[in-house]
Amino acid sequence: MSATHNHPAPAPLGGPLVTPVTITLAILVAVAFIILGIRFVLGIGAVTNVSDGYPFGIWIAYDVVVGSAFACGGYAMAILVYIFNKGEYHPMVRPALLASMFGYTLAGASVIFDLGRYWNTWHIFWPGYAQVNSVMFEVAVCITAYIVVMMIEFSPAFLEKFGLKDIHKKLNKVLFFIIALGVLLPSMHQSSLGSLIVVFGNQIHPLWQTVMLPLLYLLTAVMIGFAIVIFESCLSSSGFKRPLELHLLTKLSRLMTGMLVVYLVVRLTDLAVRGVLGYIFEPSLEAVMFWVEMGLFIAPLFILWQPASRVKPVRLFVSAFCLLFAGFFLRINAFLVGYETGAGWHYFPAVPEIMVSVGLVALEILGYIVLVRYLPILPREEKI
Repeated sequence: MSATHNHPAPAPLGGPLVTPVTITLAILVAVAFIILGIRFVLGIGAVTNVSDGYPFGIWIAYDVVVGSAFACGGYAMAILVYIFNKGEYHPMVRPALLASMFGYTLAGASVIFDLGRYWNTWHIFWPGYAQVNSVMFEVAVCITAYIVVMMIEFSPAFLEKFGLKDIHKKLNKVLFFIIALGVLLPSMHQSSLGSLIVVFGNQIHPLWQTVMLPLLYLLTAVMIGFAIVIFESCLSSSGFKRPLELHLLTKLSRLMTGMLVVYLVVRLTDLAVRGVLGYIFEPSLEAVMFWVEMGLFIAPLFILWQPASRVKPVRLFVSAFCLLFAGFFLRINAFLVGYETGAGWHYFPAVPEIMVSVGLVALEILGYIVLVRYLPILPREEKI
């Protein structure tokens, strides 16, 4: 994962680690860890509003389900570069992989936060306890395995930093196998997150309860992967005062919108075939949230309709932002808004729950800033 296709090799960005931004992020992380300390001492009920009726709160719905989708940049770029042999996107692989590694690692950690008996987490992987026919088991094992795979994929950055060339050469000989797993595993667990909703049956509102959910979640995971790469590239260019790889982002936006058209056709056809389109016109929260979700999915098509729009960084950024929030609402609507477990049960996240989620995002951003300054991740800037 060094210089290929005449692209400059990655290099540490350098610069100060202690800035107003990193200090603010560190404070948010500290607040989250304090709350988690309370959670592990006094129990999950001390800091959350989850209940027997709503066992999946924001720590699952956002931190895991949405968070893992937002961490699909590495997955999407691996498909492009290593499956479809689009080597021109190679400079984007390592930054995307770093963000994915952080996102998935924190998503995996969030599961432990949400488990009432967190000390039994190891049961998931022990043959005597493992429920191999469970969708949750498949998701847990695949996400855990994928975190390990990403760490191996990302290890060349450390090996290059510390001059361990021999180990790097040996790793390159088996890296093709690791990369193959890095494409297979997300395909499995992203679709299975949709299957998780399917097994909820009629507890999920008809607008989001369909056997097509595994396909819909997989399609949006890849789209979100493209969107997060565009989003992060724009932020990185602005934050680190680096040139924007506009020619690559323009091509990436075409792929993103192409998949978006496929998704919308599948989504709307499914609603029509199941005869549930009438629900979108009802005066209900579910109908309003559906329109918000669909509006955000459709918006990028209008923003990037003209080819000239795809060379404008602001339009690329806004379209990626819309698509990220569309994927967010698709998952939140299914796991929280459209979930009705029975009369008398209600859920809205407590402030400590929200602060932990904010802290995890802050930790991801802080880690990204530190590592790109210290390790060879972003392409070296060529002096003209």
